[in-house]
Amino acid sequence: MENSYNGWKNRQTWNVMLWINNDEPLYRSAVDFMKSYTGNTPYVDFIYDMELELSSTPDKCPWIDGSLDYVALNEAMNEFKGC
Repeated sequence: MENSYNGWKNRQTWNVMLWINNDEPLYRSAVDFMKSYTGNTPYVDFIYDMELELSSTPDKCPWIDGSLDYVALNEAMNEFKGC
């Protein structure tokens, strides 16, 4: 797969992970969530846990959207397990 936007599939995928990584309260919530998470879809489950599924990032990218690369987002969320 060719990554075409700052190492991500598209701008939308990059944007949602940018906000998770750079908004300190959201980042801390993601790290805490992953400490006990045992499922297979951490990104979507985290977004629903935070009740963000019907909203968008401050840059207007929906947190849940068909254009997102959920495989990459799940991999990125799994990296929080070691934090």
